[in-house]
Amino acid sequence: MTNSKVYLEIVKQLREMITIDGLKTGDKIPSERELSERLNFGRSSVREALRALELLGLIETRRGEGTFIRDFRGHQLVQLLSTFILQDQKAIRDVFETKNYIEMDCLHLALQKADNQEINKIKDWVEKTGHFSDDEFFQRIMELSDNHLFLRLWSILNEYYHSLEESHLTFKREYYLKLTIALAEKDLEKTLSAYKKLRNLSNSTDKY
Repeated sequence: MTNSKVYLEIVKQLREMITIDGLKTGDKIPSERELSERLNFGRSSVREALRALELLGLIETRRGEGTFIRDFRGHQLVQLLSTFILQDQKAIRDVFETKNYIEMDCLHLALQKADNQEINKIKDWVEKTGHFSDDEFFQRIMELSDNHLFLRLWSILNEYYHSLEESHLTFKREYYLKLTIALAEKDLEKTLSAYKKLRNLSNSTDKY
C-alpha cells in the first residue's frame, strides 16, 4: 500500500472510530500508541496522519493533556492534503506553485485593501529590521490582504514547503525592499514583477 493510501485508510478508520465511539468536538482521542494498536498501523504512519490533520485544524494537541477533536466530521480537505503526502516531484511543484499563487493574490488584495500607512509600516520594518525571515515578511502581507482563508491555506502549504529542500533557499533583503516600495506606490505591475524577482519566477507565471 502506498503512503497516500495508508494515510487515507488511517483517516477513514479514524472517522469510523469517532462515529462508533460517539466522540464530538472537544473530546479527547486515543493516544498515538493506542491508535496504532486499534487501527493496526505503524506508529510512524499514525503520527504522520495526525500531524497532517493537526495542520488542517481538525485536531489539536495540548501538551501534557493529549489530542482533541476540533472539527473533523465531514471535512474534505484531508483528501486534498493526501496528494501532498507522497512528496514526489509533482507534489513538490504543486506545493511551490500554489504557495506562489496565494502570495501573489494576497499582494493584489493588499494593494486594494491596505492604506498607505499600513504599507509604509511594512516598508519601515524591512528597512530597520536587522534580520527577518521570509515567513515573517509574508505573514505581514497575508495580514494586509485581510483574507483569513488565504492565510490558513498559506500556513498549511508553508508547513509542507519547509519540509522540502527548496525551503532552505535564502533571498536578498533588497528584493523585499523593492517589493514594499512597489506596494507603497500602489503599482500592481511593479509589485508582481518585484515578487517574481524575489521568487526567481518567469513571466509565464503571471495570472493578472
